[in-house]
Amino acid sequence: MSVDTGRLPKAVHVSEEALEVLRSNTGKLTTEVGQHLEAELPWYNQLSTEERASLRLIAQRGIAGLANWLQDPAARSLPLVNELLGPAPTDLMRTISLQRALQLIRTIVDAVEARLPGLMPEPDQPPMLEAVLRYSREVAFAIADVYARAAESRGAWDSRLEALLVDAVLRADPAEQIASRAAAVGWQSGAGVVVVVGSAPEQADAVFLSHLRRQCVRFAGDAVVGVQGHRLILLLGGVTNLEQGLARILPHFGEGPVVYSQHEGPIANAARCAQSAFAGCSAAPAWSRTPRPAAAEELLPERALAGDPHAKDALTSGICTPLQAAGHGLLETVDAYVNGGHSLEATARELFVHTNTVRYRLKRITEVTGWDPMEPRDAYVLHTALSLGRL
Repeated sequence: MSVDTGRLPKAVHVSEEALEVLRSNTGKLTTEVGQHLEAELPWYNQLSTEERASLRLIAQRGIAGLANWLQDPAARSLPLVNELLGPAPTDLMRTISLQRALQLIRTIVDAVEARLPGLMPEPDQPPMLEAVLRYSREVAFAIADVYARAAESRGAWDSRLEALLVDAVLRADPAEQIASRAAAVGWQSGAGVVVVVGSAPEQADAVFLSHLRRQCVRFAGDAVVGVQGHRLILLLGGVTNLEQGLARILPHFGEGPVVYSQHEGPIANAARCAQSAFAGCSAAPAWSRTPRPAAAEELLPERALAGDPHAKDALTSGICTPLQAAGHGLLETVDAYVNGGHSLEATARELFVHTNTVRYRLKRITEVTGWDPMEPRDAYVLHTALSLGRL
């Protein structure tokens, strides 16, 4: 009596006698396979005793499963993997990578190929050898499918963890909670965070997010991508070249402004940075010449007009307070200059000083604040800061 092997060519048959030989020599073949694994796979000997025992058990199930596979042509795909790996295929994935799993299968097949035909009756040797090759192919495809499904599930879970981290940073959750969520996504950068906010494209699906994340890790040590409503938000750590990096990822955003903000400390304290970038993206339409991308600090007046408290604080503490502390009429000079039509002569007449004195003071104002009153945009920033200072 012989058994048709399903997907094997119809002319190939394996006798019941061959199946009995296979079943009776399962233990012997498993032992020889274990010795072959130790000799051929360097990483196999680095595993723990428990892990090696688990892989030997898989090899034993594989050899026993060959007989069942030959006897039952319907045994394919997932049922085959369940029989091979047992009730917990995740144990294999925790122990070895997909590449090593396929190396394991190939090495087991080599060992079985070398030993099994010699145990068979002579007429069954060629079909049994072909059966081993086809069976191993089925197993390899099925295990690759299990790994692919696990990777897909893990990717979806990682996306949820990243979304929780983005949400925690934007909500300014306690630093301990943000640090915990960052650790959960594998964030490793100790200091230096860049937050980028812009419009999300229409097709912001998992594939798009994965591709964007790969683009980000080319210039950043850590990259977290999240979508909130119509906003696309990036948290980047360990950025090496911000200007080139932003140019690389800019096409991935939808239409409209793209605003970034930088924080020198750890991500656990980056809430204000993220809120500044978010507020800047919302306020950017108020400036018709907003660059793309724009730093959140370039949009301080617009953010202040939109009610951003961080922008108001930055303008008063970064401009009014230093000018007042510097003395020498700097505060009065910039006030007269921005309210007097940006005229050196008019400012000099109002302050009863020489024009060169006004020039000197304007230069000092630039040194103290970082904003040049003689540049129209900078003068607008200074003007807004003075108004806020009075309030």
